[in-house]
Amino acid sequence: MQIRKPGLVDYTHSWQAMRDFPDQRDADTEDELWLLQHPPVFTQGQAGKAEHVLLPGDIPVVQSDRGGQVTYHGPGQWVVYLLLDLRRNGLGIRDLVTLIEQSLVSVLGRLCIQAQPRADAPGVYVDGVKIASLGLRVRRGCTYHGLALNVDMDLEPFSRINPCGHQGMQVTTVRQCLADQGGLDSEAIAEDLLQELQARLG
Repeated sequence: MQIRKPGLVDYTHSWQAMRDFPDQRDADTEDELWLLQHPPVFTQGQAGKAEHVLLPGDIPVVQSDRGGQVTYHGPGQWVVYLLLDLRRNGLGIRDLVTLIEQSLVSVLGRLCIQAQPRADAPGVYVDGVKIASLGLRVRRGCTYHGLALNVDMDLEPFSRINPCGHQGMQVTTVRQCLADQGGLDSEAIAEDLLQELQARLG
């Protein structure tokens, strides 16, 4: 499995590269995980409804081809894109969603943050408040898009949307959850998440 860490990357650039990947790969192409961050952007999923974008202001809105509704990406949020051959990994899409959610739960648990998925709203939550989101696309039996974990970011832009299409949904960060526990090593959290995903993917 290839691990790529391109840094802070424009969302549209990453999306176009991801979208091209299933067409360029063959049966022997290695799967890839991309760890990165984006400049401020709102992204609409395929089912996204315009009424969930309230007051975007100066932040661009991009219509994407992932699943789900609108979300926000910005600096301080780790994004992992999973470019996987589902058949080769012996996974269905529901299996992969569960694998991603449980990976996030495990990583947060090692930080003493008790998190859980929700059956009615994909993602991971701490006391009902969203700390990580996910959205995927499958084409030619391969996935792209992935997950976003709020680590140490400005949450104000989430107030300009109905996060994931849920009016009034609260969001939080690892930083907020660890307010009484001192320093935060964002890079270490990202590395732990990559290792957890790789281990669960075998």
